[in-house]
Amino acid sequence: MEIVYVYIKKRSEFGKQCNFSDRQAELNIDIAPNPELAEQFVERNPVDTGIQCSTSMSEHEANTERFEMETRGVNHIEGGWPKDVNPLELEQTIRFRKKVEKDESYINAITQLGSIMEHCIKQNNAIDIYQEYFDDEDPVEVTEEAPSAKTINVFRDPQEIKRPATHLSWHPDGNRKLAVAYSCLDFQRAPEGMSHDSYIWDLENPNRPEIVLKPSSPLVTLEYNPKDSHVLLGGCYNGQIACWDTRKGSLVAELSTIEFSHRDPVYGTIWLQSKTGTECFSASTDGQVMWWDIRKMSEPTEVVIMDITKKEQLENALGAISLEFESTLPTKFMVGTEQGIVISCNRKAKTSAEKIVCTFAGHHGPIYALQRNPFYPKNFLTVGDWTARIWSEDSRESSIMWTKYHMAYLTDGAWSPVRPAVFFTTKMDGTLDIWDFVFKHCDPALSLKVCDEALFCLRVQDNGGFIACGSKLGTATLLEVSHGLCTLQRNEKNIASSIFERETRREKILEARHREMRLKEKGKAEGKDDDLREEETAVNLEELVAKAEEEFFNVIFAELKKRETEALKKSKPKQPSLEIDQDQEQDQEVEGEDEGEEEGDDEETPA
Repeated sequence: MEIVYVYIKKRSEFGKQCNFSDRQAELNIDIAPNPELAEQFVERNPVDTGIQCSTSMSEHEANTERFEMETRGVNHIEGGWPKDVNPLELEQTIRFRKKVEKDESYINAITQLGSIMEHCIKQNNAIDIYQEYFDDEDPVEVTEEAPSAKTINVFRDPQEIKRPATHLSWHPDGNRKLAVAYSCLDFQRAPEGMSHDSYIWDLENPNRPEIVLKPSSPLVTLEYNPKDSHVLLGGCYNGQIACWDTRKGSLVAELSTIEFSHRDPVYGTIWLQSKTGTECFSASTDGQVMWWDIRKMSEPTEVVIMDITKKEQLENALGAISLEFESTLPTKFMVGTEQGIVISCNRKAKTSAEKIVCTFAGHHGPIYALQRNPFYPKNFLTVGDWTARIWSEDSRESSIMWTKYHMAYLTDGAWSPVRPAVFFTTKMDGTLDIWDFVFKHCDPALSLKVCDEALFCLRVQDNGGFIACGSKLGTATLLEVSHGLCTLQRNEKNIASSIFERETRREKILEARHREMRLKEKGKAEGKDDDLREEETAVNLEELVAKAEEEFFNVIFAELKKRETEALKKSKPKQPSLEIDQDQEQDQEVEGEDEGEEEGDDEETPA
């Protein structure tokens, strides 16, 4: 099929006629390049253009009727009784009430008043629109995923001479910042020119610290005040206690005097639960735990000497390494020592000797971490030498649970704030171990190689999702754990509680058995002479019995020989009679032997 298009108008009737011809190119405008404009050129690639694709909506306003309220009171006075009824007489009033209640008008009046009263009562019932109706529901069971962790950020010491990160502390409001204390703990081996500064890092800016803290001596510990996020408490290497207010800058706001401070580095500082929020504890290897109020830092409020002999002699005191204070147990605090002993103290005791309540001995070296379980404060975690141990206050002789002995030294540990069965440990080989004893006891649920150098400290965020680890070269690594490790599992509290109770019960049984064995050994040692006398008496009795038996059988054999001799004398030469006599003698011998055996048995029985 042929396609034909017919033009109705002529070409000359519309548009301008085009006349094409060959000619040379002409230059109409020539703009020379400007280098200054080229420097101002900004390439936009890609170019974003906003386009409104939503439906246009008009704005409407509605004004509802105003609800007016008014308060009305009712003044009720005892009265209205007839003249012949005395209101003070109980029988008369009861009789009159029964008479009135039977009246039909009374019933109608009560019915009308009841509906009005019900309406007023219903008006006073308010509905809480924010009420949570599903508090009692069990948490959604988390899908079974393999435990994992990933590195989020790394905060490196900006100084040229690297120093170990010795302590970490999270910002109490939102955990947006991380305070890191840097110090060299090798005695008299600090390199020349080493900086004393410590830093506060913003999690979103790992390139440069947000605030620089400038102490007079390197900081070993650094803790945020949970009630005032601008205040930090630091323990110095020279034994002083320093306090900062970030609103006032980098310099120290309060500093303890040297003559009233510790004599050794301050390895532990902790804030106390108090009304003012200004009280704190500090611990050092000089054997003293000091109670401070940061409003007057000239001298400590109180000093507790860690002398378990209760003689209050500083030369016999145990060096304090770590501290633990639980706000739910305001009268107790615990101290981990460098001799491997945990000391439980009562800070409300009247005398210094009564402040040391009991001790728990279980480590071969210093206790670098000591923390109560946030869900079950009676159970606490200690980390020292090559193991981590879980203790119960009801069992003092031994821990109820412990990890295997690792090849590398353990340096720090902490409980998970959201899961009662999970805790974390760091090791000298740069490994972070995450333990979940509901999942398995013998090995960690996750072992992660964080860095090549040794890890010295760790701190868990309040929501349990982030962990900060400090290394020997001053590197603070921020890790994020998987959802399963920071979410409370179904029935985990009940399972953890039953495990703690079961292991505590088992340890009590073993303690009772060991106590019984020790008492037996002590009794044996004390009654050794009595045992020797009893043995001599037993030997003498055996000799007497043997001698009596020998004499008894000698008498029997002599009697038998006598009877045989008499029988031979009475015998006759006749053969038959001889045979009879021989038979009788044989019978008599047999009877004599039987009688002798019976008598011997009778004699042996009482002996």
